[in-house]
Amino acid sequence: MANDHKILLSESELPHAWYNIMADMPTEVPPPLHPATHQPVGPQDLAPLFPMALIQQEVSTERYIEIPGAVRDILRLWRPSPLHRALNLEKALGTPARIYYKNEGVSPAGSHKPNTAVAQVYYNKMEGVRSITTETGAGQWGSALAMACQMFDIECRVWMVKVSYYQKPYRRSLIQLWGASVLPSPSEVTEAGRAALARDPNTSGSLGLAISEAVEVAAADEAVKYSLGSVLNHVLLHQTVIGEEALKQMQIAGDYPDVVIGCVGGGSNFAGMAFPFVRERMERNLDTEFLAVEPTACPTLTRGKYAYDFGDVSGMTPLIKMHTLGHDFVPSGIHAGGLRYHGMAALISALVDAKVITGRAVAQTDVFKAALTFARTEGIVPAPESAHAIRTAIDEALKAKETGEEKCILFNLSGHGHFDMAAYDAYLAGELMDFEYPQESMDKSLANLPAVE
Repeated sequence: MANDHKILLSESELPHAWYNIMADMPTEVPPPLHPATHQPVGPQDLAPLFPMALIQQEVSTERYIEIPGAVRDILRLWRPSPLHRALNLEKALGTPARIYYKNEGVSPAGSHKPNTAVAQVYYNKMEGVRSITTETGAGQWGSALAMACQMFDIECRVWMVKVSYYQKPYRRSLIQLWGASVLPSPSEVTEAGRAALARDPNTSGSLGLAISEAVEVAAADEAVKYSLGSVLNHVLLHQTVIGEEALKQMQIAGDYPDVVIGCVGGGSNFAGMAFPFVRERMERNLDTEFLAVEPTACPTLTRGKYAYDFGDVSGMTPLIKMHTLGHDFVPSGIHAGGLRYHGMAALISALVDAKVITGRAVAQTDVFKAALTFARTEGIVPAPESAHAIRTAIDEALKAKETGEEKCILFNLSGHGHFDMAAYDAYLAGELMDFEYPQESMDKSLANLPAVE
């Protein structure tokens, strides 16, 4: 079976439960703190933004949480997703390494994001919520939430980071196609947006700022809730269907990964793939390596500080202990729009601090070079975000070629790049440039971290 190009599971093998790594964390995860009092937040502090079922999942230490039947029914539209053996890529690289990838681009929205969008909207619907606000970077989360809200008949409003709003017009169109409204962030409809435009009318925006706008609107109206596409514990929880399926598929292949790779912005697709394998590493005393890959332009794990910080620019969200570049961070307009967040999921940050996961940063032009190699060998055009994982998988395979090591490599292809042709056009025209975030700018942003005792 290890030589098969594609390894499929039947619908009956769709996971029945999400895996909650909080039950098995090898290190303590510091609690989120109230933005004003700096005391640990309780359920009632989060109630204005989230339905109680999601708040309970956020703080749960239960090892497995059952997936509701209504959620599984929708996930079956595209799940289980296929696992591929990248034989053509292996051949092109001349490597003894075995390369596998989980293809999350088969979802209707083209990425892994619907795995949690469907779950979050379901729980909102069960509590009578009629309207949800959110932010989106590259548009993958915004389109996934719009699709889920359409399925459950809930209004959806999306604030899209301005640079991506104009770079990726078809993501914007997809959001509207599924019935949601979308605004470029910063916008004139919120205090946070107006303040940002007053400071810099030409700002390209940031995820932290878009979060501020969406949270501001939700917090001001009892009938509205807020939804986040990454970072939070319950979001990472919902994504573990990826890794649970991959474990079964690797067993069918008669193989097991030596290294598990994923791109990271807030961390959801990486966690979804990696966490079930982290569990296996701890239970079976394995030495599996986990590589979380980010852009050099937004080096949260590799150069950021592990500290308490706000999740948004305005300081409205709880303080989270995470690897951060500072909530004031404004990223460059690289085309991997989903990887431009200033912070990282608390769970991933804690595992990096415990040296279970390793961060790695790669440059934009190297990423697109890897994307072209992948498209020309495996036939799939990857999202620029996903191409960060491809870049690192190729690098690991080339290392194996040098050493003669028969390494098994598994990465998550978090989405396709069909709406990213402008980025590929720019790369093919030689117009893309590499950007390394300046230390001076980072120091300035980190100087504004909240003082937490």
